[in-house]
Amino acid sequence: MNLNKIILCGAILSSIILGAQTKEKVTSHVNPFIGTGAADGSPLSGNNFPGATVPFGMVQLSPDTRSTPDWSVACGYNYNDTTIAGFSHTHLSGTGVAELFDVMLMPFSGAIVKEAEGENAYQSKFSHKNETAKPGYYSVQLLDYQVKAELTATTRAGFHKYSFPKNKEAHIIIDLDHSMKKSDWNTRIIASQLSFPNNHTVEGYRIITGWAPMRKVYFHAEFSQPIIRNHVKDGGNSYDNARIVNGNAIRAILDFDVSKQQEVFVKVGISATSIENARLNVESEIPAWDFEKKVKEADAVWEKELGKIKIDGTDEQKQIFYTALYHTYIQPNTLSDVNGDYPSADFTVKKASKPYYSTFSLWDTYRAAHPLYTLIQPERSADFVNSMLAYYKVFGYLPIWQLWGQENYCMIGNHAIPVIADAVMKNLPGIDSNLAYEAIKNSAMREHPGSPFGIWEKFGYIPENLKSQSVSLTLEMAYDDWCVAELAKKLVKIEDYNHFTKRSQFYRNLYDKEIGFFRAKDDKGNWIGPFDPLKYGANGGYPFTEGNGWQYFWYVPQDVKGLIGLVGNDQLFTKKLDTFFTLEDKPEEVNDNASGFIGQYAHGNEPSHHIAYLYNYAGQPWKTQKYTADIMKKMYNTTSSGYSGNDDCGELSAWYIFSAMGFYPVNPANRMYVIGSPILKEAIIELQGGKTFKVTAKNVSDQNVYIQSAKLNGKTYTKTFIKQSDLDSGGTLEFVMGSKPNKKWGIRTEDRPAN
Repeated sequence: MNLNKIILCGAILSSIILGAQTKEKVTSHVNPFIGTGAADGSPLSGNNFPGATVPFGMVQLSPDTRSTPDWSVACGYNYNDTTIAGFSHTHLSGTGVAELFDVMLMPFSGAIVKEAEGENAYQSKFSHKNETAKPGYYSVQLLDYQVKAELTATTRAGFHKYSFPKNKEAHIIIDLDHSMKKSDWNTRIIASQLSFPNNHTVEGYRIITGWAPMRKVYFHAEFSQPIIRNHVKDGGNSYDNARIVNGNAIRAILDFDVSKQQEVFVKVGISATSIENARLNVESEIPAWDFEKKVKEADAVWEKELGKIKIDGTDEQKQIFYTALYHTYIQPNTLSDVNGDYPSADFTVKKASKPYYSTFSLWDTYRAAHPLYTLIQPERSADFVNSMLAYYKVFGYLPIWQLWGQENYCMIGNHAIPVIADAVMKNLPGIDSNLAYEAIKNSAMREHPGSPFGIWEKFGYIPENLKSQSVSLTLEMAYDDWCVAELAKKLVKIEDYNHFTKRSQFYRNLYDKEIGFFRAKDDKGNWIGPFDPLKYGANGGYPFTEGNGWQYFWYVPQDVKGLIGLVGNDQLFTKKLDTFFTLEDKPEEVNDNASGFIGQYAHGNEPSHHIAYLYNYAGQPWKTQKYTADIMKKMYNTTSSGYSGNDDCGELSAWYIFSAMGFYPVNPANRMYVIGSPILKEAIIELQGGKTFKVTAKNVSDQNVYIQSAKLNGKTYTKTFIKQSDLDSGGTLEFVMGSKPNKKWGIRTEDRPAN
């Protein structure tokens, strides 16, 4: 090879290496501080945490800024706080209830203050200037102790790195009493244990009941340096150099000699089944003491999973989009150990051949998060469904709000039904369709707190004097019944199909045509008054759930054409939508979950999420384009107050992901997506079998939010929806955008979404 060729080859190789080094990483756009704390005047921010986790992991290792978290800081962390109480291994992302916070560690330096060993004794001030968060990694400087804390995680284990100052005593607290307020949900530690099998190891468990009943959490912690002393307290009892302590308020201070090595590493495995499995989890997932390697591995896992959707847009859009996608991947959570053991609903230990998942916030996530999982996490989505089916076989009906393997009965309806029906209708592999149908049918037929079947069949609606939240229940149960009917049709169960189709129309029985709203009746068929469509309900004692009559009027996703018929016609329907989005009147009391207002539309809570897309059904798609663009612009940003309400295990995030790409599942189980206003220049979705589906938006900008024309796979496209089959086949959906509505695009009857 001559010199010129050698130089040329070297230049090409250098270019390839440089390109690989400078390739933009998806994880670089994730900002875990988005949604972690409301700005002044904002009611809610997201309730997200910034700590270290991996996709759908058992461990979420994150700082808690309150010693006793409550609903206002349900994830444990508030960006506006100034102190850190410790780092616990389990958290919920975006929920309205505080729970988990298991096995909290807190490093500190200096003398132990004997008279102040309570839960607030060793909090430390911190500053965001000395705080970093990225996927799979978190660090902060604890200013009171000059200790740098760094955290990373695997699926079932947390990895801590604490850098202590020289010439100061070094200590680490292990707190098994840390939880949400003991007064909330009757939370209490039933039993706990700490043991010290050797001078490098602490292990134990706690059994705690609260929002989730009778949670068993086991742990095994290994330290890189020997523990030279331990000081254990259980309430008023104190023990020095204990070997084992049993109690129900246990905290321990561990002493270390850091005169030669200032860094102490801690590997903590957790398990819901046994100490032995907690030990196995950490041995399998963190076999060595290489902290940086685990940080890189966590980043690589996130890079792979987040890269399943590639987008082109502004830097701000990329940050919001990929942080939203990151948040959708935090829950559901793996609950099975590396050997397949998991805690069954009957409190026995069973074994699964594939991961068993929990944390199903179904009233929230059935709307957009689970449909998103079927697109970009189909194998995991099947595992989610199979986890629910395993739960059903033991518990007798499907989960409503399942946490740590147990039911807490939060919220109404049984929205595992649309999740499972959707997965089977989309032919996700590995799901027993007959078992799935048995589960959703029985869950829709058996009396339980989320679905009062007996009075449902008897009256054709839920009477408010027999069961509160009756209007919301009636509307939501009617939708669930439609989902059962659809799967019955697929499986050729005609009698069931007819029965559940009839029940799916029960929503009509609460429509008062005189006032034009759904409203409550008693068991005699009388309207219950007075009726105020602006008045809010919470979670009981009123006909509406976390919303009002205006917001719930639109909840008939299975029969939007039927709803239009109740109103009268397309013009009256769109006129009512116009009023909904412009009526600013509010009652004196607004439910805490109601936020992010555009008129009566409240983006901060789920009942409103599909409503902006309903204009498409009545021939005015440009208004859907206007309002979806407005919502994305006004309700999402890159600050700690980046969400307009609780993210609810990724549901607000999933709404943005779909809407930014230009479509949304109004009916989450009919295999159809209604088109809105794409705000990204390009989005490429990776599908099974190596296929991709690309969406492009030519001329898109903050002003150019209106669709001028569209093409699907090169052919002119005027429909205001796309089908699942369009996505499954792969291809390209091209939009041309402009600053003014094209009122001729998508308005024909045949261009409108079907029910």
